[in-house]
Amino acid sequence: MDVLNLYTHAGGFLEGHFLLASGRHSPNFLQSTTVMQFPEHAEALGAALAAKFGGLKPDFVLGPAMGGVILAHTVARALGCRALFAEKFGNRMLIRDAFKIGAGEQFLAVEDVITTGGSLRKAIRAAEDEGATCMDVGCIIDRLGSPLAPRSLLSLEFPTYTPEACPLCKAGVPLEEV
Repeated sequence: MDVLNLYTHAGGFLEGHFLLASGRHSPNFLQSTTVMQFPEHAEALGAALAAKFGGLKPDFVLGPAMGGVILAHTVARALGCRALFAEKFGNRMLIRDAFKIGAGEQFLAVEDVITTGGSLRKAIRAAEDEGATCMDVGCIIDRLGSPLAPRSLLSLEFPTYTPEACPLCKAGVPLEEV
């Protein structure tokens, strides 16, 4: 599967000057919602990522809201298990009471694009606080900055900058919040 081509043709690969969730700036942004709005793309990406986990049989697949919700669903569908998501609450992630997690359950954690892995780590912590154990981590695109070392469909290295060192800021290119 040519993931970058899929993102490009769906309008999800953007070039400009972007403020990332980490607070860093980048000339490139991957907008997964643009790609995942098409069920056939979401299903294909989920099935391809599920295949990366080999024979693992998790009790559920977990994704952080928003980027990991659809992906968790499509990966879980391919693996034949439940799909859950964690939501931001202040500076952490929580799992809704409606999602029952049993002590000792095992799960896979997935995200659309991982740069630092901060959101996914918080989602994992939320499930582990409920007594579950993370078996493995995966993403559609690994931007090669995460200590999580996820299984991914594509690894890319886009430059990122602190706001103080950003050449795009110095050149006066308008910053886009995405």
